[in-house]
Amino acid sequence: MESTSFTLYLGADFVSAFAMSAFVALKEKQLPFELVMLDLKARDNYQASYRDVSLTCKIPTLVHEGFALSESSAIAEYLEEVAPGHHTLFPRDIKQRARARQLQAWLRSDLLVIRRERPADLIYFGKKDNPLSDEALAAVGRLFFVADRLLEEGAEHLFGDWSIADTDLAIMLNRLLANGDQVPARLAAYVRRQWDRDSVRAWMDMERAAPAIAL
Repeated sequence: MESTSFTLYLGADFVSAFAMSAFVALKEKQLPFELVMLDLKARDNYQASYRDVSLTCKIPTLVHEGFALSESSAIAEYLEEVAPGHHTLFPRDIKQRARARQLQAWLRSDLLVIRRERPADLIYFGKKDNPLSDEALAAVGRLFFVADRLLEEGAEHLFGDWSIADTDLAIMLNRLLANGDQVPARLAAYVRRQWDRDSVRAWMDMERAAPAIAL
């Protein structure tokens, strides 16, 4: 594939888990891309100029050769198709690849209560003082069950080699770890391994402004 440029639209606060996933996918593919930041608090993503690009007014949105695509999991699959010779984002085995996609879809469609009570900004700006609700604890139990079942004992990644599903799972687990919630030692070590990847470090190195504290 020719070295054509990609543009990634994302929130200027650099805290979205889905924007992080798309950013990591581009970094892992070693593809050239530029960032366009939107002020989500000012609702820039609902302006007509962005709506016409993104279709759904959501971030992240990837633009490549005039084609715009939203939803981070769709972006990863698109990058895998257009740049197959670069570092793969999904397992090569067809069943493991399907499982990785299942995990990605589940992390996005379920566990909303965890995302609500442990928002991604905790990873960057520190813990919340409120305990998890009973509903959230039940969701955390499901999360731990799935992670423990998919991550084989002694394995560094979910499906042998790294895949983008590892980043997505680690983000969800790190919402809890960063807040000081109890996370099984094996899963905590897994998160730290994922956070040590160059692509994740590049995301973490982005400059962020801490949210204002209400007086």
